[in-house]
Amino acid sequence: MSIWKYAACLPELDPVHRVTLGEGQTPLVASRRLGAELGVPRLAFKLETTNPTGSYKDRFAAAALSHLRAAGRQCCLGTSSGNTGAAVAAYAAAAGLPCLLAIVDTAPEGKLRQMLAYGARLFRIRNFGLDPAVTQEVMQGFPALAQRLRAEVLISAYAYSPLGMAGVETISHELAAQLPGGIAHVFSPSGGGGLTLAVARGFARSASFRPAVHCVQPEGNDTIAGPLRAGAARARAVTCTSRISGLQVGNVIDGDATLAACRAAGGNGHLVTDEEVFGWQRRLAREEGIFCEPAGAVALAGLARAAAAGEVRSDEQVVCLVTGSGFKDGDSLARMIEGDGCPRLDDFATFSREVAARLATG
Repeated sequence: MSIWKYAACLPELDPVHRVTLGEGQTPLVASRRLGAELGVPRLAFKLETTNPTGSYKDRFAAAALSHLRAAGRQCCLGTSSGNTGAAVAAYAAAAGLPCLLAIVDTAPEGKLRQMLAYGARLFRIRNFGLDPAVTQEVMQGFPALAQRLRAEVLISAYAYSPLGMAGVETISHELAAQLPGGIAHVFSPSGGGGLTLAVARGFARSASFRPAVHCVQPEGNDTIAGPLRAGAARARAVTCTSRISGLQVGNVIDGDATLAACRAAGGNGHLVTDEEVFGWQRRLAREEGIFCEPAGAVALAGLARAAAAGEVRSDEQVVCLVTGSGFKDGDSLARMIEGDGCPRLDDFATFSREVAARLATG
């Protein structure tokens, strides 16, 4: 199974150029506890964590590397805060091509190690991804560098790699097949907006129904969600202050198109705090058995806000996108297992004595 199951919905490509590691066809899991607590009993989670490198970005990489091969490029050049880099590095390895990646300054070490494991060469750029001016300067320099390297620039945004982003639209194709009775709302995390835009476009192009697609962002990276909710026509650049890895994209990139697509689909913008995200990340693991990085819990944090505001009805089918594995971000994993009420790694002898004492007292 791969995204090429939906080849008829993707840009034309000779099958001989396809690169796949079995991406896509990810599970849709019904909520057991959190949906009912939020007053949304028909809540389901789309687990993009089960993709080969642990995130939805494998859909992008499969499509992007396939078209890169078809174009006869000799190298791939990209930027990443983590998940795109890991996916592109893996698929470049599968395609037998070298991979060079400019890394966002705050990318977690675990994600960097994953890229290195696939053989990518990494270049960390201070304030890249956080400062809009620095980010714009780096982006403007990529085309000339790519030309010298006979490379293709692979950035997971329609503004830069529309052929790759078509692969991300397969999320919507799968959801339509998994829930043929219809979906009322899809909540999607957003940094530069590409994922949310891909989901909206995927439903608009292929499904018999069109859910409201909601853009959820950390308050510290409010490029799209705030303007969408305020009725603005354009996204805005910001200096990012959020700690949510993968969503630290202060430039507009796909923001204007994402805002328009969400509004056309009946969706809205939702802003959440980093602490809310960390809390829902922990609860997803402990109450649903879903292990995700912080960005993977952003959609649920947005749904919680929407449900509390009465913006989602109890009889509606809702889907939250869970975008990346918990193994992606070591710092957030450490945070999840610290604090009050967290299980500890106990000495077995001590544990045995406690059990014996409880049994003795009935």
